[in-house]
Amino acid sequence: MLPTASSEAPMHVVVVPGINGSDADHWQSHWERSSTDWKRIAPASWDQPEVDDWVAALDAAVGDTKPVLVTHSLGCLVAAQWSLANAGRVAGLFLVAVPDPFGPNYPESGPRFGDDLYGRIPIPTVLATSRNDPYCTPERSREFADTWGASQIDIGPRGHINSASGLADWQEGRNLLTAFAAGLSVQG
Repeated sequence: MLPTASSEAPMHVVVVPGINGSDADHWQSHWERSSTDWKRIAPASWDQPEVDDWVAALDAAVGDTKPVLVTHSLGCLVAAQWSLANAGRVAGLFLVAVPDPFGPNYPESGPRFGDDLYGRIPIPTVLATSRNDPYCTPERSREFADTWGASQIDIGPRGHINSASGLADWQEGRNLLTAFAAGLSVQG
């Protein structure tokens, strides 16, 4: 669990990785291993993602806990879409390395999203972005942040902020998440 503004109401976390899940060297996996009460979504379609499957897996993982969603890559898009329809069920979104589903490097196996991806997300949302992410330009990252009403944090040139970026436990990101969670007001 994460600290919150109210020490009486600990924050639950649901991890929403990208395509193929997050491998053992990914920062999400490091963080998840250090906290036994975090949950990871479990869609059946990790390799050939189907939005409905991922949304159902996210819905099941959230349950009635009102967690912070800690997302990466495709998981950001799924969490954003889900949150637009389920804002009352989640405390906040920590989105890392949102891919542009219309960008030239978006995987062919990646699902397509329609207009239901776009809208102001009515819960606290932060977007951690990299200046040299091959899946999303800095300009497009800014558009996502503006559209969703999210705060954007540029962490510099870190690629896709994944295992290939060599971040391991990614202490800087952990600090950002802790600060974000501490600022949330958890209700009920």
